[in-house]
Amino acid sequence: MTEVAADAKAANDKISGDASAKPFNPEAFALNMAKAMENGGKALAAYLQPRQTGETVDKPPNELTELIKTFSIVANYWLSDDKRAAELQMKLGKAYLDLWGSAMRRMVGEASLPAIEAPSRDKRFSDPEWKSNQFFDFVMQAYLLTTQWAHDLVKNAEGLDAHTRKKAEFYVQQITNALAPSNFVLTNPEVLRETVMSNGSNLMRGMTMLAEDIEAGKGSLRIRQSDPKNLEVGVNMATTPGKVIFQNEVMQLIQYQPATENVLRTPLLIVPPWINKFYILDLKPEKSFIKWAVDQGVSVFVISWVNPDKRLGAKTFDDYMKEGPLTAMDVIEQVTGEMTVHTIGYCVGGTLLASTLAWLAEKRRVRVASATFLAAQVDFTHAGDLMVFVDEDQISALEKDMQAAGVLEGSKMAMAFNMLRSNDLIWSYVVNNYLKGKPPSAFDLLHWNSDATRMPAANHSFYLRNCYLENKLSTGNMILDNTRLDLSKVKVPVYNLATREDHIAPAQSVLYGSQFFGGPVKYVLSGSGHIAGVVNPPASGKYQYWTNDNAHATDLADWMKTAQEHAGSWWPNWREWLSGIDGEEVPARHVGTDAFPALEDAPGSYVRVRA
Repeated sequence: MTEVAADAKAANDKISGDASAKPFNPEAFALNMAKAMENGGKALAAYLQPRQTGETVDKPPNELTELIKTFSIVANYWLSDDKRAAELQMKLGKAYLDLWGSAMRRMVGEASLPAIEAPSRDKRFSDPEWKSNQFFDFVMQAYLLTTQWAHDLVKNAEGLDAHTRKKAEFYVQQITNALAPSNFVLTNPEVLRETVMSNGSNLMRGMTMLAEDIEAGKGSLRIRQSDPKNLEVGVNMATTPGKVIFQNEVMQLIQYQPATENVLRTPLLIVPPWINKFYILDLKPEKSFIKWAVDQGVSVFVISWVNPDKRLGAKTFDDYMKEGPLTAMDVIEQVTGEMTVHTIGYCVGGTLLASTLAWLAEKRRVRVASATFLAAQVDFTHAGDLMVFVDEDQISALEKDMQAAGVLEGSKMAMAFNMLRSNDLIWSYVVNNYLKGKPPSAFDLLHWNSDATRMPAANHSFYLRNCYLENKLSTGNMILDNTRLDLSKVKVPVYNLATREDHIAPAQSVLYGSQFFGGPVKYVLSGSGHIAGVVNPPASGKYQYWTNDNAHATDLADWMKTAQEHAGSWWPNWREWLSGIDGEEVPARHVGTDAFPALEDAPGSYVRVRA
């Protein structure tokens, strides 16, 4: 998500909001502070109201228990030995003394090297005053030294198992990110300058947005990452012409209107993730993969997953397979007359697709001509940062919550993703929105990111346990619909796309998973991350991708040594690969049939239900 956050920041920087150089007006400042306090009161009222009515019941988050347990293990290592404990205190004390000495020398006009410097990529401290102003420089260095010391506590603690160390590193990162001086008015030179120059109007606007965001979250802070203006599904996004031709409890099936005289004989079925909405592949027309594929002469069908409520809480991974891709394949056959389809699975939709392919192989049913996986994992040995949230205790606690609610609220999953890059996706917006008083720009990728869906308890529990916790799919131990799955029996050609900066489905993990398929696999590495690396239209001229004829490599560094770099988007490369499998064309098909008439226009109604 870092590339998305960077693009969002660039867009926000274009918003006019910098106060012009006007003299400080005490009266205006006092009035704005009063309004800011009034709006702060409204924010508090919005927070308390659902708790007073019983709509929301607060309880300590499960993560707090994990944090205390994890930090206790680290603390026990350092405090169980008097010598280690003394060395720990001396190390931090010496760092502070070095900083104090450097500050004193600078104060008397002597040249002095800083005790520590912020990394050049750390945008929190990019304002020149962090270095030019001695106070802010001192505060920044004190923070950086403390942060370094805290990370060293975890790094140098001996005897920690890998999972505990990873959790400790994650929790330290969250705490230190939250306590950064850039997050507070009086210790952020840019915010303080803005406050003085605008007579506090920034804080007045920020508190207004804070109250609105807590009210929108029904008592929880729902940080706005994008201005929803001009970002309406079916109006500004997800506008590729098509019809919903079938629906059941878990999905709507959309068939898109052809844009060419002829199309590939074999249609394409896209299985998106159900954590967010399918329109990540159909954003604005210039970014839409679906529109591009239609324009390239592909008959495109897409599953649009339901946003489930408690009534669907018992829907299982089996149900999602049978009522999702398997049902879609049956409908497509009846609509087009074709028994086989090309398939695409994105993220967790790719994991479901791989499971479906293994199930079909076990049943000896020939329904798929090819499979394309977009940033999807089938093996979780090298799974990404989300592993921080996965162990028996955490899953059991989550299952207990989901049993009561029937579903996992989309906001919880969205927050987990945001925490993986909290500086970019949480704190930068806290500073920009609530301290600087600048609303975010209209940014489609982050608008999609905030449009998370709920997940059925049974389905999500199966996924976490069988994939992340026990890694059963690649080892041949996953049982779906009373059928043991074996990926080696999947013989269809596979186009396996990874993205280089992915923290959800790491490129190494995707490459390692390639070896478990039984047919030919073309592994392709795209520049950028989990979203922008996939949604990269050719016309934008951004990023690059790598290919390699070495189909047996399992280590990314080795694979990269002989890989060929290509400028731009991977989309045309995929289309060429698809034609190489089956290039036969037929006259373009009408949308729907008498048996499957259009139920409504694309993008349908399921996608419009927000969590």
